[in-house]
Amino acid sequence: MTRSGRVRVATGRLGLVPGPSPRNAVAALATLARAGILRPPRPDQAVGMAAALAFWGITPAGGYAMRAVREPRRAAVIDPEGTLTNADVDRMTTALAAYLLEEGIEAGQPVGLLCRNDRSFVLSLVALVKVGATVVLLNTGSAAPEVAGVVESEGLVAIVHSPSLADRVPEGVRAYSAGDFAALAEEYGTARPRAPKEQATFVILTSGTTGRPKGARRAPPTSLEPAVALLQAIPFKARETTVVAAPLFHAWGFLQWMVGLTLGSTVVLTGSFDAEATLRAVEEHQATAIVAVPVMLRRLLAVETPYDTSSLRVVAVSGSALPPDVATAFLDRFGDVLYDLYGSTEVAWAAIAGPSDMREAPGSVGRPPYGTTVAVLGADGEPLPTGETGRIFVGSAMTIESYTSGDSKEVRDGLVSTGDLGHLDADGRLYVSGREDDMIVSGGENVFPQPVEDVLSALPSVADVAVVGVPDDEWGQRLRAYVVRADSSLTEDDVRDAVKRSLARHYVPRDVVFTDALPRNEAGKVLRRRL
Repeated sequence: MTRSGRVRVATGRLGLVPGPSPRNAVAALATLARAGILRPPRPDQAVGMAAALAFWGITPAGGYAMRAVREPRRAAVIDPEGTLTNADVDRMTTALAAYLLEEGIEAGQPVGLLCRNDRSFVLSLVALVKVGATVVLLNTGSAAPEVAGVVESEGLVAIVHSPSLADRVPEGVRAYSAGDFAALAEEYGTARPRAPKEQATFVILTSGTTGRPKGARRAPPTSLEPAVALLQAIPFKARETTVVAAPLFHAWGFLQWMVGLTLGSTVVLTGSFDAEATLRAVEEHQATAIVAVPVMLRRLLAVETPYDTSSLRVVAVSGSALPPDVATAFLDRFGDVLYDLYGSTEVAWAAIAGPSDMREAPGSVGRPPYGTTVAVLGADGEPLPTGETGRIFVGSAMTIESYTSGDSKEVRDGLVSTGDLGHLDADGRLYVSGREDDMIVSGGENVFPQPVEDVLSALPSVADVAVVGVPDDEWGQRLRAYVVRADSSLTEDDVRDAVKRSLARHYVPRDVVFTDALPRNEAGKVLRRRL
């Protein structure tokens, strides 16, 4: 971490120094060695792996092809249908690519992927990568009209979907069901598609919590630098087993699937999220990691059946705010295994909080990892002093500067806006107050919903909560709290009194609305536009 003035800008180092240098290279190699990635293959394997990489490139297709050479019988994917080995994935996707090419799908064409968290996602995506298509990851929670909007905005030529999601595909769109893939893989088993004319890219849609989702284009990483940055902050290790509960279409789940592929790990997918099934999978497969979104942690904590989770070393979450009380409760029950990544579809990651951050600085999202710079800027675009709230900007090799539509995020000195407000403390830890458009001005005071949500989330009588701003004739704006009760005796006055005891008067919500559930998307984010 570097310090500018009073820590107005934080840059992740964590043992590395920016730029090419012997120390940088040694530290990167040490990180990869600790993770178990630098395990030399046999000479005959090395030849086959090099050939696979030369043919498919540094892509998921190349990754599975190399794994099929080195460890053909190792489990690549475990889902409710059973186990697929590395050789299975490589063989089936090669055959499926030949089929898709015969169907007229060409390199560079945008194809939608509408698949659940199971083998259909993995097989479909890798097959499309072998074609060289632009793969657009579609939200499995979207209705047909929402998917139609993406078909139009991204110019999709076809959609590959899970059988259970056929009704989400708009009429008139060419569709391929992943339920047919096992038979097609056998039919085209001897076919060998040509190498793709261009490398596949991925389009990840923003969550669309406040408006229409936008497409963010990403190419596969061209180096191990992003992996080094992540592995320095979160202690994943090679050839272990990870339960990916986070949706794979979301940036976080997709990133962690790619990390598992890089590490040669076995990925366990349970279809739709079920807390008990997730813990059962950890016990059954002795998984060392769970990848989830914060809202899932509450459900994991609510499971009363005892499962053996002693194999867990990492529970990594991202995608929405992690309430401090949930983090503490999880650490107390499962041990110091929790890691929280703050980022966005546009910037990938900005900061990562480990167990010590959550215990020492509750509410912080940690520090920027290696290769990432975080700045908190004022209205004039200049860095703000420590502790002062401003707009969060991030710079790294993983940021994008524009959407597929041509629109772009604001960029200042190479740093991309996250759309969030927050501040840095004296130790370089970042705190996020909330979205820029979530902040309200009530009676001349700037008010953020997040502190109110954190206070109410900590109440045993509150199962879930979201706080938003609404118009007010007298004060300009006021806060409204939507509360899901865990205790039916909880009253509106109880809610207001809890906030009064912890925060200033202008944070007390004038309105309290009790509801049975909050509208959340598949990634666990509250759809505030529906409140």
